[in-house]
Amino acid sequence: MAHRPKNPAIALRAGVAPSCLALPQMRCPPWLTLLDHLCQRLPRIGRAQWQQRLADGLVCAEDGRPLAPDSPYLGGARIYYWRDLPEERGIPFEATVLHQCAHLVVADKPHFLPVTPGGRYVQQTLLVRLKQALGLPDLSPLHRIDRETAGLVLFAVRASDRDAYQRLFRQRQVDKVYEAIAPAAPQLPWPIVRRSHILEREHAFYKMREASAAEALPPNSETRIEPIEQRGPWARYRLQPLSGRRHQLRVHMLGLGLPIVGDQFYPEVRRQPDEAEDYAEPLRLLARTLAFTDPLSGQPRQFQSQRNLDWPAD
Repeated sequence: MAHRPKNPAIALRAGVAPSCLALPQMRCPPWLTLLDHLCQRLPRIGRAQWQQRLADGLVCAEDGRPLAPDSPYLGGARIYYWRDLPEERGIPFEATVLHQCAHLVVADKPHFLPVTPGGRYVQQTLLVRLKQALGLPDLSPLHRIDRETAGLVLFAVRASDRDAYQRLFRQRQVDKVYEAIAPAAPQLPWPIVRRSHILEREHAFYKMREASAAEALPPNSETRIEPIEQRGPWARYRLQPLSGRRHQLRVHMLGLGLPIVGDQFYPEVRRQPDEAEDYAEPLRLLARTLAFTDPLSGQPRQFQSQRNLDWPAD
């Protein structure tokens, strides 16, 4: 199966690594040429397309040498190829790098920019942009935030350091603080600690929900929520998640009857995942601070987003 390893002999192209394919070693292979094998192994790409990719130097040997259209089949070898990516619609917002050292990069992400490639986004992602801008081909995210959410994202510079930092997130040793704007609710007994079981919503893979009392599922998520400012009918809230379930903060706020302003999925779907964005109406959710003890240096680290959430019009 194709995958994307790190091979220092294979350069990134526009910040994107190639896919890798291992060629089966057989006593009597049924393919005379690499082209014959590619056409049978990956038939969704037509023969003419594979021939053009080979001619354009988009298929390489393990040493980075481009392979010609008439290259013989060599069992046991590994070849690398770049996907033919559709032209992406540009995302007109830029991230800011708040910190860079030999081990970490901390970026302050805008709304609407995905963290990693997926679906319709490859070039227009925070990871690929940073790889290109900083010249760091091994850069990898240590955690994720939603495309719609703005704020802090941490990256490991070296693959050898990644697990030490990711272990902090797995063991809940990173203090995370978010901010959100939602309807004001002075009548509620603040602060509130919301605990529930979050699971994927049936028939809508891109949405989550809280389990009902009748389902009797144990809590798998926890968020401490409190208001820190009110302006008219709206309030700005501090949200401190202890766990990290998908859409946890959005679902917990909705569970309190306080959907976050600008949310396109909760409570009702306003735009499908593949529809054009409304840049004038971002999700008012911000990853404000991250704090932890650096596992490599033992020193305390704290980072704060320089972004602010826009208050909605009354």
